[in-house]
Amino acid sequence: MTISRYVQESMKQSSWIRKMFTEGQRLKAKLGADQVADLSLGNPVQEPPAALFERLRELASLPPHGYHRYMSNSGLRSTRAAVANHLGNRTTADYQPDNIIMTVGAGGALNVVFKGILDPGDQVICLTPFFVEYRFYISNHGGEMVLVPTDAQFRPDPEAIRAAITPKTRAVVVNSPNNPSGVVYNREDYAAVAAVLEEASAAQGRPVFLVSDEPYRGIVYDGVEVPWPVDAYRDTLHVTSFSKDLGLPGERIGYIAINPATPGASDLRDAFTFTNRVLGFVNAPALQQRLIEGLLDVTVPMDGYIAKRALLLKALAEAGYETIRPDGAFYIFPKVPAGMDDVEFVNLCLDERLLVVPGSGFGTPGHFRMSYAVSDRDVEVAVEALQRVAGRIAASS
Repeated sequence: MTISRYVQESMKQSSWIRKMFTEGQRLKAKLGADQVADLSLGNPVQEPPAALFERLRELASLPPHGYHRYMSNSGLRSTRAAVANHLGNRTTADYQPDNIIMTVGAGGALNVVFKGILDPGDQVICLTPFFVEYRFYISNHGGEMVLVPTDAQFRPDPEAIRAAITPKTRAVVVNSPNNPSGVVYNREDYAAVAAVLEEASAAQGRPVFLVSDEPYRGIVYDGVEVPWPVDAYRDTLHVTSFSKDLGLPGERIGYIAINPATPGASDLRDAFTFTNRVLGFVNAPALQQRLIEGLLDVTVPMDGYIAKRALLLKALAEAGYETIRPDGAFYIFPKVPAGMDDVEFVNLCLDERLLVVPGSGFGTPGHFRMSYAVSDRDVEVAVEALQRVAGRIAASS
């Protein structure tokens, strides 16, 4: 065997999202791109806002002296100061530049965090449905992922979290707005989780961290509030990227924010600065740091997402699918029809040239995920395909 057993096994468990994306590429090559609705991948077709291009032109016109050199592994101080000020104006935490670590996206940030806080055998609780890559990010650094189901509305179940905590629990990961459900946790949710983690931290004599993964914070609907978990729980590590709210998934820029009130905050800063380097990231890209420094209050236009969300929700309701209305992100996570396995349902959709992802890939069998970060044409084809799939199921029952 030319590759490690660990990687071989991980590849067998690899993301359903990527599998479906690959299948979509095959179908498009065979049938034509306009004949296939690929709602499998959250890869925004929405272009970045105009302010981003203005900022990019501004940066390109400045003298280039020293712009592309090494810097502190934690990132440019001016960018960290801008992020700290941005967060300080929105939360009760007194963030300072030294509490911010600029990272290679949220995925890089999560790996930096887990490398910094986990010893072999430590456990990290993830709430289902969960972003599929968490499993690998945690195991990369010797940790064990523990899955805890949410309630019927996909909200945190504090008693289930309490029951899953052991002396090895090092962190709980929350993701709101959620991928894949689109659910946004409210203040009451965070207060309930905070009470459980405060109890666990006291019992362990060290913080059980709340790792809040928030790349969809800027993608919300109908005026829904996205609370800041650090306002409810002191030992929160805020992790995010600009992939979704600025439409920059290919640029890989994000950050970690450490609450300065957390015991050992300076140790965490030093650890994450070190792990940013030894994981091979070295530092977040210099140009991208300078780019987002002036765009912290900017998001992509929401009109397209609003319209596509409405069309798909209407089509799902008319075809009889049961779903929880998403308040954020750009995903819908309906139930599969009664009596069907989610993989069976996804394969039926595939027959109708519709690519969606089975809920079992997110730790929640019996559902399927649709991304509407796609073209108008994809949504139109998807609506027609959902009707055909519903008709085939009705005819066979």
